[in-house]
Amino acid sequence: MYGQNACAWRVESMHPLDRPVWASLSTHHAALSEGNAQARRFARDVNLFASACDDSPAGLAALAALVRPGESIYLAQVPAIVIPPGLVAVKQAEAVQMIAMRDLLFEAVADDILTLGDADTPEMLALARLTEPGPFLERTHAMGHFRGIRIDGRLAAMAGERMRFPGHTEVSGVCTHPDFRSCGLARRLSAAVVSGIAFRGDRAFLHAWKTNRAAISLYQGLGFELRAEVNVAELVRNTSCHEQARMRAE
Repeated sequence: MYGQNACAWRVESMHPLDRPVWASLSTHHAALSEGNAQARRFARDVNLFASACDDSPAGLAALAALVRPGESIYLAQVPAIVIPPGLVAVKQAEAVQMIAMRDLLFEAVADDILTLGDADTPEMLALARLTEPGPFLERTHAMGHFRGIRIDGRLAAMAGERMRFPGHTEVSGVCTHPDFRSCGLARRLSAAVVSGIAFRGDRAFLHAWKTNRAAISLYQGLGFELRAEVNVAELVRNTSCHEQARMRAE
């Protein structure tokens, strides 16, 4: 496992949910990522999230090395975010982490809830870009199982899995087209995804913006409880004047 390295003793002293991105990148999603034992990021067509194994100078330097000029990465963790030298934060926000406090096994999935795959990618991307549930790229759906509901042939809503590591899987990508809101689709799809996670023996968790009371209330109704506040940041390379001139020349 990638987590077995010089910073392993610090990682082991922290619950994996406190650094869910690292926990996922260093285990279940290692094959969808790049980096080393100090820091990893998802492949650029899978997701924008990245993480160092800890906030040591070596970990932060390894994280910064994964960011090319002109691109950004997202961090999400319970500990305060330490910005690596050479990077700057262009956005910072607070979210909450919620965890299912019981096995949420729902009734059999209804016939109108479909499994989404590669053939559905263009519509999934269009829905995600319209509703902005979080970073969603060409291969984000490869991170886990995604479910959707079609109405009159249109993808009306979807939900799926994102971060995953032993014992835990994140519910994410929950979104509904504006034409089909107030129909309970997000709740139904979230329940279906959570049920699948519980069926295989994992505990579901998720993240919501701290100010999104409607989403928090929805998930509390599904049996989730607040676990922790999470720090989120978008980082970019702090490009020097010399680097900017070189990039323009290229």
